[in-house]
Amino acid sequence: MRPPVFTGNLFYESVLRRLLHRGILQPTHSVLVTCGGELDRQVFQRLGFPHVTISNLEAGAVPPAGEQCAPSVQDAEQLGFPDEHFDFCVVHAGLHHCRSPHRALLEMYRVARIGVVLIEPCDSPLTRLGVRLGLGQEYEHAAVFANALQAGGVRNTAVPNYVYRWTRREIIKCICAFAPWAPHRFLFFRAVRSPRQQWSARRPPLLRILTALLWPGVEFLGRLLPVAGNTLAAVVLKPDAAALHPWLERDANGGIRPARSWFARRFRARGTADGHP
Repeated sequence: MRPPVFTGNLFYESVLRRLLHRGILQPTHSVLVTCGGELDRQVFQRLGFPHVTISNLEAGAVPPAGEQCAPSVQDAEQLGFPDEHFDFCVVHAGLHHCRSPHRALLEMYRVARIGVVLIEPCDSPLTRLGVRLGLGQEYEHAAVFANALQAGGVRNTAVPNYVYRWTRREIIKCICAFAPWAPHRFLFFRAVRSPRQQWSARRPPLLRILTALLWPGVEFLGRLLPVAGNTLAAVVLKPDAAALHPWLERDANGGIRPARSWFARRFRARGTADGHP
């Protein structure tokens, strides 16, 4: 089944509303937002979440405390919270500013009890073509320019970050390698999002005019072909503590060990010729 495709800048809120509709996400859940800011505060306030912590590496990037959202200065690659401290951990367009996006994703996984939601640039043949044609960015110069050449790059420094674009398969492999003891549930959504903010500051004017004229066609293509989406939302739902793979079992202390009966059905007993019992 093809994943749904959204367009426009409401993709972030659209994904969260879809999870609310399915009952996966609930307003009573506690949420940590990493690499967050004012947009995150507005989205979660509109959705009526009373227990949201919005964190960022820089204190100035975190919105002031409001009726619902608490600020926190946190390094996304080394969060200062214990395991499963929040119900969900969410990031929107922030992992690609980290030195190690994978490490930041796994930190989100660690501090979440139920699951993780990430919305990041998507790696696809069309997005790579857009970068080659100069319509997209390989390094995020526009964000640094928008911050007066003082911030907006890697780890919010003035050095433009490499725009790390994800694939569905890469997210699955990353999570399964980190937590190989049980099956996970993954949900994916695609979006075609306009880089008009980046284009508005670009030279020459002809490029801005040309891309503005071509963009409606790109959005239409994105509706027909999900592979055309340049933004990927991934939802990683952690397994229940009892839902181990069939080749594993719990010991008397609650630890995880190989299930001898499973291995016995699939492998012959080892002899002594190799020096092992």
